[in-house]
Amino acid sequence: MSLIAELKRRNVIRMAGLYLVGAWLLTQVAGTVLPMFGAPDWIARSIVIVLALGLIPAVIFSWVFEMTPDGIKRDAEVGAGESIAPQTARRMDRMIISVLLLALAYFAFDKFILAPRRDASLIASMAPGAHASAADAVDRPGSPRAATDSVAPTQSSNAIDVKSIAVLPFTDLSPTHDQEYFSDGMAEEILNALAQVKDLKVAGRTSSFSFKGKNEDLRAIGRTLGVANVLEGSVRKQGDKVRITAQLVQASDGFHLWSKNFDGDLKDVFELQEHIARAITDQLEIVLAGDQKTRLVPVATGNPEAYALYLQAAAIFNLRDSARIAEAIADLKQAVRLDPNYARAHARLASLYAIANNYDNTFDLTESLANDEREARIAIALDPALAEPYAALGVLHEYRREWLASREALEHAVALDPSDATATFWLGLTQYDAGYRRLGIASIDRALVIDPLMPNALAWRAFCFLDAGDRQNARRLAQRSADLGFQFAEVQLASLSHADNHDAEAIAQYTRGARAMLNGFPGDASATMARGVFGGAASRAKAIAMIDSYLATRPKTVSVGAPWGLLQLGEPARALALVEDPRTSNDTLFMAWLWSSHGTVARTLPQFPEFARKTNLTDIWEKYGPPDDCERKGPNDYLCH
Repeated sequence: MSLIAELKRRNVIRMAGLYLVGAWLLTQVAGTVLPMFGAPDWIARSIVIVLALGLIPAVIFSWVFEMTPDGIKRDAEVGAGESIAPQTARRMDRMIISVLLLALAYFAFDKFILAPRRDASLIASMAPGAHASAADAVDRPGSPRAATDSVAPTQSSNAIDVKSIAVLPFTDLSPTHDQEYFSDGMAEEILNALAQVKDLKVAGRTSSFSFKGKNEDLRAIGRTLGVANVLEGSVRKQGDKVRITAQLVQASDGFHLWSKNFDGDLKDVFELQEHIARAITDQLEIVLAGDQKTRLVPVATGNPEAYALYLQAAAIFNLRDSARIAEAIADLKQAVRLDPNYARAHARLASLYAIANNYDNTFDLTESLANDEREARIAIALDPALAEPYAALGVLHEYRREWLASREALEHAVALDPSDATATFWLGLTQYDAGYRRLGIASIDRALVIDPLMPNALAWRAFCFLDAGDRQNARRLAQRSADLGFQFAEVQLASLSHADNHDAEAIAQYTRGARAMLNGFPGDASATMARGVFGGAASRAKAIAMIDSYLATRPKTVSVGAPWGLLQLGEPARALALVEDPRTSNDTLFMAWLWSSHGTVARTLPQFPEFARKTNLTDIWEKYGPPDDCERKGPNDYLCH
């Protein structure tokens, strides 16, 4: 008798099938029920491991024993006529197949229907008003944690507005396929124009562009982004000739509402964008008001070469391509030479100068900030309605520890363009860094409503959830941020692994996530810091010694990794003293952690009130009132609990 025939006779294959189906169902139930009771993640993992190990004994048992009408007996003791009846065996086969089909149906339903709804529900729950107490995006890294009184999101309706749209990046169909920056730019320009339409909800750029090159089903994209319509298209650019093919698709069923070709020259590019944007508003029956009745896409420049340079620089800016930041700045400087009145080019140049030092330490911080201010002021003088230059000034003022001016500039940027996710996110960082944690979290939530897949905002919000004790949402958002390529999110994942007593995994994650924060340190600095944070006393001492060696070189601008590391390694007084001298490369990271539970001891030190005065924090507190968990004792004198 062949092995397969013997396996069938002894019902080994049936037993294996039943076991696998039962194990799958058990893991699904555990994955659904355990989080409801706040069970640690290791319990679910243990169940999977036990079930996997149990398969071998189950198969062996079915080989040795056999089911008979009189019960279970050893196979050697079963006569030819005592085995289970053939019809009973066939019923078992049908039962296994039925359960497998049901399991597969549920899996498909969960993946394609329930999972996108859960994502949309989580995003919708972070909308303004979803928090009872609540009064880019990788430019200012940091992962603050909210106070323990942070309110968990509540469920809200996730009905999709019929007047909503996501604009996907257009495909480059140019003969040499070297115009990706141009095709992306066309899609982004249309997205930005539609975002200004009052009654139209437009998914943020980061979220829409996260689907680039993934060939995702448009219905799934619509559900994930919470939009009823999706615009996709392609661009063919050859010489001065441009053809844009655009298709408007109804996300619920994939039905094409329209598909059109738009042809023109480079000098007509804004007219092509205008025709596409207006075709969309007409199709969706959007009532336009004010100047939008006659114009949706402004003519930013009359110089096609300057516009092409702007798009090239914008592509680098959007990717935060550190190796090409200097190239983007050079492109924009050439663009404004070609057209000195190109306000948007001046504004984007200001933004690049604002973030340059975070990505390329060859830039001098003082010089970059001076250039940021000059270009922002020029852009504002040319077009006071632009939000971007005010946002760039907001970053500039925070670098200079001008907290009041920073908040006012960013609030003005958000007022000018409420759809600007980056400005809203930067505002949240500034609010949090100044001690207004709840207010900052609310602004970050609004940024995520605008742009649900904004990597840095996801990472920040994950850390806030973690500090509030909501590990499930913390892991969900941190993992999504990491999957989108935001490396610093792994620092949050490391904290989650440490909480689960998986310190080896935590050290590996922290090592990867903290590299960018330790500019100027040795190449293995993040690993040393990781072992110091999650290891024993000897590892901690080694990490502190590494920071001391770095500081002994007397760098002109101290890497923020130094005080940030000291705060984590239990040296809060030294961390405060180091930051008092305004030489850090980026205060955001340190300030965020200072106002989280990591900084509780530091905020209660006797020297903290003087630290607040020296770093100009009391300037903003005098106008807006004490920050969270602090009280005013007198002019510029605050006590934090």
